[in-house]
Amino acid sequence: MLTIRPVTKSDSKAIADIYRPYVEETVVSFETVAPTADVMSARIEEISNHYPYLVAEIDGEVAGYSYSHAWKERAAYAGTLESTVYINHKFKRQGIGRKLMERLIDECRFMGFDSLIACITADNEASCLLHEALGFTKVSHFKGVGRKFGRILDVVDYQLELKPEVGKGTEIQK
Repeated sequence: MLTIRPVTKSDSKAIADIYRPYVEETVVSFETVAPTADVMSARIEEISNHYPYLVAEIDGEVAGYSYSHAWKERAAYAGTLESTVYINHKFKRQGIGRKLMERLIDECRFMGFDSLIACITADNEASCLLHEALGFTKVSHFKGVGRKFGRILDVVDYQLELKPEVGKGTEIQK
């Protein structure tokens, strides 16, 4: 049975274990050294203190995670977050990523954020398709901005507006 819940620091090792193959074996992540459980614990604490950070469990095992974090540092961008989702390889293609992202979107919307950005390696077709299915729109394509495993990589950004009035020429109401 699938359960989606807020992250805890005790999830650090499982999250680091899920993320490691993405770093070490794929171009999905642009990190080149997989973070340890301790590093992941510090990241979890920093992010979850301010933004939604969710874990999917199946029968007590962490099957995936999703979180949002600041997209840019400038104050004017405070309403826009970047979203992230990773699934344990043994649980892929079971709809867990979609369920995590749907819940993350709901949490971000509930917290009053305006927009989500997903920054995706252009070759990551599964992630692009997931985000399109969730209503995200491709808004940019950066050519040759990453290098990993001897490859030059493109990055695409997808955006989901959480508040329809923002960006449509209307004033933000306080």
